[in-house]
Amino acid sequence: MTDIELGKNLKKARNNAHLTQAQVAEKVGIHVNFYARIERGEADGSLETMKAILKAIKIKSSEVFPF
Repeated sequence: MTDIELGKNLKKARNNAHLTQAQVAEKVGIHVNFYARIERGEADGSLETMKAILKAIKIKSSEVFPF
């Protein structure tokens, strides 16, 4: 899986949860620009950041990761 695929999956899940990038970023405690870069596949979040994003969107890791 590429970062771009991961980002697309996150964006789809976020939109399905009716959340904005700013809302997710605020819940996670990161800057909205950093979150947007993750969605575009331009940045990698740490494992802790990714776990927090999944929790903020209220999804399981299997919904965005292929394992």
